[in-house]
Formats: sequence, C-alpha cells, structure tokens
Amino acid sequence: MPVNMINDADGSPRVILSEPTGSTAEVLLYGGQVVSWKNERREELLFVTKKALWKPSKAVRGGIPIYFPQFANFGPLERHGFARNRLWSLDPSPSPLSPANNQSTVDLILRCTEDDLKAWPHRFELRLRISLSAGKLTLIPRVRNTDNKAFSFTFALRNYFSVSDISLICSEVRIEGLETLDYFDNLMQRQRYTEQADAITFDGEIDRVYLSTPTKIAIIDHEKKRTFVLRKEGMGDSAVWNPWDKKAKALPDMGDEDFKIMLCVDSAAIETPVTLKPLEEWKGRQELSAVSSSYCSGQLDPRKVLHGFS
Repeated sequence: MPVNMINDADGSPRVILSEPTGSTAEVLLYGGQVVSWKNERREELLFVTKKALWKPSKAVRGGIPIYFPQFANFGPLERHGFARNRLWSLDPSPSPLSPANNQSTVDLILRCTEDDLKAWPHRFELRLRISLSAGKLTLIPRVRNTDNKAFSFTFALRNYFSVSDISLICSEVRIEGLETLDYFDNLMQRQRYTEQADAITFDGEIDRVYLSTPTKIAIIDHEKKRTFVLRKEGMGDSAVWNPWDKKAKALPDMGDEDFKIMLCVDSAAIETPVTLKPLEEWKGRQELSAVSSSYCSGQLDPRKVLHGFS
C-alpha cells in the first residue's frame, strides 16, 4: 500500500500513509509523531491546534506524541521525556510484517545520542510501527535495552481525539470503560481516588492517570455520531486530560478555544515502570478505530462497544 515521504516547507520530513478506501495518516519523523488520521470521508479524527509550532525543538500540540522515557514530571527528565523532541529515522531493519491485506505501514527507530546519555545514562533502541487500514490506526512501540545494565522507564501514547464541543452543558462526549477504577489526580497532588461515575463526562479541567485499565476503552461522541474504540496491550494505565479554559489560555501553543474540541485519552505504562535487563525488549500495542454510532436512535449501544469488538 502507498507510503510516501515528503518534506514540509521548512524541510522537515513527513510520511504519508494511505489505503484503498481513502483513509490517510501523516507521521512526522521529528518526534515519530502521528499528526493526522483521516477516515474515508476525509474527516480528521485527531486534534491538532492551529497554533502548533511546526518546527523542530518542540513537539506539535496534538496528534499522537510519544512520551518516553518519562511521563509528565514523574522523574528527573524534561516533561514527558525526550523522545517527542528528537528526530527519528526510518528503521533499516524492521521486524517482519505479518500478512495483511490493504494495510499501509511505516517503521521508525530512535536511538540514544550522546546528549541523551548525559541526561538519561541508558542505551536503548525505541522502535515504532505505524499501520493504517480501513477505519483503523495501529501503533506498536518496542523498547530494547542495548546497555550492559538494567533500566526502568515509563511510557505513553498521548491520543488527542477530535470531538464535538465538550464545554456545552448538553455535551454528550463521554468515556466508558474506566468506571470503578482507581486514579491519580494530578490536580490534587497526585492523590489516589476511585472513579464513582458511570462514565466520565466533562465540566472542567481534568488531568488523571487511571490505573489497571481494561484493554478496551470507548470515547463516545453523540453529536458527531462517532465512537472511538481504543484497544491496547502492554500499557496498563490510561491518562485522561483536557486543560479547560484557564489552562488553555496559559499554553502558548494552544488556542484559547481549542479545549472545547479535543480530548486526550492515553495508552500508558506509568504506575509500574517497565524494567528491562540487558538485551531485553518491551512491546506495546495500541489500536484505534472509529465507528459510526447513533446512540440516541438506538443504532448502537455504547456499552456493547466495549464488549462487542474482538
């Protein structure tokens, strides 16, 4: 399936994936970051702010940035680690592809630099396979310890979903699959709570890390008649984030009103860091799919979304 490499106006390399039904994905080599995922109707499924800084030195606000080897400020490194602020390469020796029809794939790799070793003294290889097929975007990260000593890391794929206006009183954007779970609330000094709601809805800033989450989570958007289904393996936690109005205005690379039309639901390994011995490898997997739904008319019960997909 078609995989094209282009250079942006400033010379930054970008990979374009496409498949026969018409859906596309775009990946920056800077940060190994997916910055667009469009369905066959050319509707953008991921959020990217119009104030994004499209130049190396800072990750683009939106899409799917990669947080490694540290999530947030849970360690000594720069916020969310350095992987999202490094130039990746096409992987010259990717693992063999399993047979797949009508799938477009690119394999990327990030190796540590001498500067990285000064901040985080561990040698590693971080690989990322990005595959696009009809209605589905799959990311498979792998971290290999190429050092002579063990190390630990935390990891996240931050998914900026494009949603209808969640600031409206009548908004029916909701997350299902995280109810009854424990979470760390980063707005409350990372205190631990238990989710009491039947589903997560939004009326203000949210910054939480849900723990021991299921392999499937649904992000339901009644207004757009769309449900995102997030399936994940090897990443037991899920962060949920929206800055709301005050925090959005304080972020220089985010529009004042952008918080209304985005929602982050991550696949992550945070509470229990991953530890690798020399030559060991960790592998995760995230599969995003977008399905049409019309909950109000009863065409799709969102609760069945969590159980009805294999």
